[in-house]
Amino acid sequence: MSEEGAQRPGERTLSAAELFDGLGADYEKAFVRLPEQLAAVDWLTARLPAGSRVLDVGSGTGRPVAALLARAGHDVTGIDVSATMVRLAREQVPGARFEQCDVRDFEAPAGSFDAVCAFFPLLMMTRRDAVAALRRMTDWLAPGGCLVSATVPADIEDVDIVWMGRPVRVSSFPAEEYVRLLREECGLEVLHQAVSVFQPDGPAVEPEEHLFCYARRPDGDHNEREGTGR
Repeated sequence: MSEEGAQRPGERTLSAAELFDGLGADYEKAFVRLPEQLAAVDWLTARLPAGSRVLDVGSGTGRPVAALLARAGHDVTGIDVSATMVRLAREQVPGARFEQCDVRDFEAPAGSFDAVCAFFPLLMMTRRDAVAALRRMTDWLAPGGCLVSATVPADIEDVDIVWMGRPVRVSSFPAEEYVRLLREECGLEVLHQAVSVFQPDGPAVEPEEHLFCYARRPDGDHNEREGTGR
């Protein structure tokens, strides 16, 4: 999510739900062939036994992530703030469940999932909310479970930009700070981290820098970690 143009003075920024309701299938067309995302799903499916419980946060149209996970035989739940995205996902990936819900409001017992995917769902939150969301997602992991995530690394907070032709407000963390949050705030073991550049498919999107991380919740008592953010 790189800055593509100046926002006009007085122009209202869109909420995440408004943004993705408007983008709909155009978002899938722009990002469905993201190589690092496909590699992350391949890495995850190679580690998980069939029937594993997986939560896809910010599931979008359901493709490619939920579709690939469901095809691999996993029990997939997707959540997204956009009603349009949830409708498309239900149509395109009938083998998974989808719910219109913000990750900040989603409720699940601790240890409910063997893996959580979180590809770019935090960028339109405040930094404080993003950290709390990471901690919540970690709490939903069973011991030994994996969090596979991606973000656009940047040292920004509440910055107004134009992205895919639409005015939005974004926050993020530098790459090293995001990795530190996974390790120190969430207590995860970071197994892989890599920064890459991707050119989305479409005339209205500039190349983006992406940070992909694969992390694992240590084995042991799920109640060992204090302050889960719930």
